[in-house]
Amino acid sequence: MYVLCPAELSSTLMEKMQAQEMMSGLRIPEMDELGQFFRSMPTSTLHEDGGRRSMMGDSSKLLTHYHDDAKTMYEVFQRGLHISGDGPCLGSRLPNQPYKWMSYKEVTARAEHLGSGLLHQGCQPNPNQFIGVFAQNRPEWIISELACYTYSMVVVPLYDTLGPDAIRFIINTADISTVICDKVDKAQVLLDNVERKETPGLRRIILMDASDSALVEHGKVCGVHVQAMHEVEALGREHYRNPIPPVPDDLSIVCFTSGTTGNPKGVMLTHGNVVADFSGFLKVTDKVISPNQDDCLISFLPLAHMFERLIESVVYCHGGRIGFYQGDIRLLPDDMKALRPTIFPVVPRLLNRMYDKIFSQANSPLKRWLLNFAAKRKGAEVSSGIIRSDSIWDKIFFSKIQASLGGRLRMIITGAAPTSPSVLGFLRAALGCQVYEAYGQTECTAGCTFTTPGDWTPGHVGAPLPCNLIKLVDVPEKNYFASKGEGEVCVKGPNVFKGYLKDPERTAETLDADGWLHTGDIGKWLPSCLVGIVVPDPEVMPEWAKKKGIIGTYKDLCKNTELKKAILEDLVRLGKASGLHSFEQVKNIYIHNEMFSIENGLLTPTLKAKRPELKEFFKGKIDQLYSSISM
Repeated sequence: MYVLCPAELSSTLMEKMQAQEMMSGLRIPEMDELGQFFRSMPTSTLHEDGGRRSMMGDSSKLLTHYHDDAKTMYEVFQRGLHISGDGPCLGSRLPNQPYKWMSYKEVTARAEHLGSGLLHQGCQPNPNQFIGVFAQNRPEWIISELACYTYSMVVVPLYDTLGPDAIRFIINTADISTVICDKVDKAQVLLDNVERKETPGLRRIILMDASDSALVEHGKVCGVHVQAMHEVEALGREHYRNPIPPVPDDLSIVCFTSGTTGNPKGVMLTHGNVVADFSGFLKVTDKVISPNQDDCLISFLPLAHMFERLIESVVYCHGGRIGFYQGDIRLLPDDMKALRPTIFPVVPRLLNRMYDKIFSQANSPLKRWLLNFAAKRKGAEVSSGIIRSDSIWDKIFFSKIQASLGGRLRMIITGAAPTSPSVLGFLRAALGCQVYEAYGQTECTAGCTFTTPGDWTPGHVGAPLPCNLIKLVDVPEKNYFASKGEGEVCVKGPNVFKGYLKDPERTAETLDADGWLHTGDIGKWLPSCLVGIVVPDPEVMPEWAKKKGIIGTYKDLCKNTELKKAILEDLVRLGKASGLHSFEQVKNIYIHNEMFSIENGLLTPTLKAKRPELKEFFKGKIDQLYSSISM
């Protein structure tokens, strides 16, 4: 569930709001009073359109851009080129080797040559030309993307986790004739599809790695031209074309989401959409985080997802560096130590692993007690608005943890799924850097809410970004009503997508006539911000059960009839308190002992529930529940 803000600022609060100007670096003075103030301060205000908007920025209009010289993704990179003074831009490494870097000018030249090569071979320099990119994170991904932007073409990411059927669907739906991919095995999959006449429109495959003669010959048989990327770049050098930049309203990317039902949906995002969204992030954090050319980001989350690409755009807009992991998540700790990043985009699952690893190394009751004690002491500082890595607790307990992540982190951003409050609270204390949580979806580019600097309380996902409005609408069938501050979260602003590619029916279901994006998520307003979706927490149930006198492992507890009875009684009690009639009450429940995940096929790659699969998976259990109810 999510939550929003009813109160408007009084004159007293407006005076107190000047306290924000006191924030300097990572330390906020007047700890206790100011920390409490941030947690109680309204961070959104009512808008005439029925939604609420951020109180940061110009109150008369929503934010469309932060820098006047960066209104398209092409201009964003050009700005970084100018600011960096041709500094290091994209880096990669081989095992046990240091990072090697391409400069901003090298990246720009390669992008222009690749783009010119594509145009020479028949691609058109306009937003109707879609180019597929089928690759793991690496410098060539960004070069391919920038090549498209330089000549007003559109990027369409492809990725393995969508599955082979979805990849064929995307290529056909987007009329993709050219795909740039990283590995021979992926190119082989694409050729096999053409050979089976499943993607007849595919005519060219460009390989980031060196191609082999067998693949080229297979391509000839299928009628597909297979080339190495360096060959296309060489062709572009010979037949160079001056850049043909896009305008903000031009399409920049079609990002297909796996969706929870049916075929993938192609989310159409303009240059203006993407720029507006990351400008909202910049505005919220500009008093405490000012990205610059000394910043360095570790790139390991899939570039096919907007969350990662948005944060990377922030970095190279300000002349910073992006270092790519080696492609193996098991080597990420080694890459972090070698790269020493300052910015770390991450998903909750990795934060959970970090948390578990830290406590697994505290292998005695005394060590665990000391670790918790130190975390609580530092947590008190965090709650008061102080974020630092030089306290006595850092020196004794947390310095090794910080060093394992490179020792230079100043910002972690997490999203895509809710983060456990206990995990978030501990890591905010232990890592000694600002940890932000965001909420959003591809349809609003990436984020629509973001943690307010200074409010480090867990359990919510922040206030509306300055680039969008948020409102709640009634969901009567689930008993959520906007008049009670609850309902479906809806988003409107320059970061909201233009529709689904060639899918007017699902576009109309999601985007209403007034431009409001209906997310399908349930929210509830808090005094100052949105709160995250409520999900089962494996840490909570054993503790709750223990209070009821029921002891066992998490798996055992899920099977325990006494625990099931206690939960059911609690649900009925809450139902009665809410005025539910007997026929509206929950009659029976089933407690599943395994979290939904991508691995067990119950979540999409963006961590949304796959409804058809869930229906089939739990069909037997649902039937049992109904058969056990006396009607």
